Amino acid sequence: MIEIQNLSKSFGSKIVLKDINLQIPTKQTTCIIGKSGSGKSVLIKNIVGLLKPDKGTVFVDDKEIPNLSQKELYEVRQRMGFVFQSSALLDSYNVYGNIVLGLYEHGIRDTNYFDAEAKRVLEAVQLLSHKDEVSEKEYEQEWNRLREMMPSELSGGMKKRVGLARALVGNPEYIFYDEPTTGLDPVTSEQIDELIQTVENQMKVTSIVITHDLFSVYRIADKIAMLSEGEKVFEGNVSEFKISDHPKIREFQDRYQVINK
Repeated sequence: MIEIQNLSKSFGSKIVLKDINLQIPTKQTTCIIGKSGSGKSVLIKNIVGLLKPDKGTVFVDDKEIPNLSQKELYEVRQRMGFVFQSSALLDSYNVYGNIVLGLYEHGIRDTNYFDAEAKRVLEAVQLLSHKDEVSEKEYEQEWNRLREMMPSELSGGMKKRVGLARALVGNPEYIFYDEPTTGLDPVTSEQIDELIQTVENQMKVTSIVITHDLFSVYRIADKIAMLSEGEKVFEGNVSEFKISDHPKIREFQDRYQVINK
């Protein structure tokens, strides 16, 4: 479990997070929501050790992140995967190169393992057929075509899937998603949401999703935490969030509905 205790963070005179307490349950999807500038990204950076809190602390599986050495922090991060808002694929690498790049971070150099792992994660994100669904010849043709594709040849939805596939190499226990449906059409957004749920259920990972997409939140969240001006104003499930009368939540819901009409 990830547990955040009394966490505060400021940059100069600007207070970004104020006494945040939050538990992120294992093998579930927690959505962290809020308007831009509410502190969502800074919270995640504190969880993974990119920033140190001014006050309070973060535990990941009983390891206190701010107190870890660089080596210990690296070992914790090896159990984490990241899916970036823009997918963050390297333009000069093909699909295969973008995916196996993550294996180097795990200290793996066996090229036979590279192929097997790349196929596994591409099947997991539904870009590559499972071997039992097609003939061996069709599978190899599909694999050879897909692995050589460049990011410029991929649609927005395919880029998101490749980004997720890269995050899944090495079987991480935690997956962090930064606005996974931003810039996608409604149909593709729903497909990505379904994929997040499939990955959570089949691979038993803990998912942490930063988003302002309420449609997505309502589809995938087991738990919601809402930040507003650096403070946690809500922690609970979707049903509780929908009926909350907290003014910040009502404002967020009303504004989102107007934007998406």
